[in-house]
Amino acid sequence: MEAIKFTETIIINEKSEKVFDFTQDYKKRLSWDTFLKRADLIEGSTIVDKGVKAYCVAKNGLGMVTEYVTYNRPKVAAIIMTKGPFMFKSFLGSWTFKQTQTYNTEVIFLYSFTLRFPFTLLTNYIKNSLQTNVKQRLFDLKKSIENESSKI
Repeated sequence: MEAIKFTETIIINEKSEKVFDFTQDYKKRLSWDTFLKRADLIEGSTIVDKGVKAYCVAKNGLGMVTEYVTYNRPKVAAIIMTKGPFMFKSFLGSWTFKQTQTYNTEVIFLYSFTLRFPFTLLTNYIKNSLQTNVKQRLFDLKKSIENESSKI
């Protein structure tokens, strides 16, 4: 089966370094990421870098172990699933940060995944659900960063 892919984008009124660091700080992750109820670096890691693994659990109870395969501050961070819900045969996600103006950053979130049978029968539903969640996460990220910046 061919991978299912989608991207979502948002403009955040802040420098790319700050946006990048904010999204990759697991101590702050649950303060803005409304999709998750747990987000932890594992295997003794305390900061994100290539090769670091994380364990995240969505509010629906599905958990996933991921490994950072790319970490290029402040431009891109990408993960692959190393262990996750049976429904996913493969899963990868990436964050891309593009400085568009002095204080504007375009954030591009990409998901690519393949499903196992019988979940392939629900491909459109699963894709739409994930895409809706990503849109909300980006909106919440923007709101959180811009509110934090306005307090300074």
